[in-house]
Amino acid sequence: MNIDIKHIAKLSRLKIEDEKLEKFEKDMQGIIEMVEKLPAIDDELILDTSNPLILREDIARANKYTRGELLNNAPMVQAGCLVVPKTVE
Repeated sequence: MNIDIKHIAKLSRLKIEDEKLEKFEKDMQGIIEMVEKLPAIDDELILDTSNPLILREDIARANKYTRGELLNNAPMVQAGCLVVPKTVE
């Protein structure tokens, strides 16, 4: 498979130097070969919403953490509130 790295670079608005084109083409070819070796996905498995492997039961958990535990992870706290950088003057 021939990969046109110049065309891909143009579409993605990247500037690739001419001496690096061969390396990028070789790398891209390796990526494509790796993806082609991946096993095929069973479309029936994905579309079957009754499959318990895909969906999980959505359970809301109230009060999993205390306010103190959450504030301990904040970089700055003042008077029990999070301190954030001012964004509007």
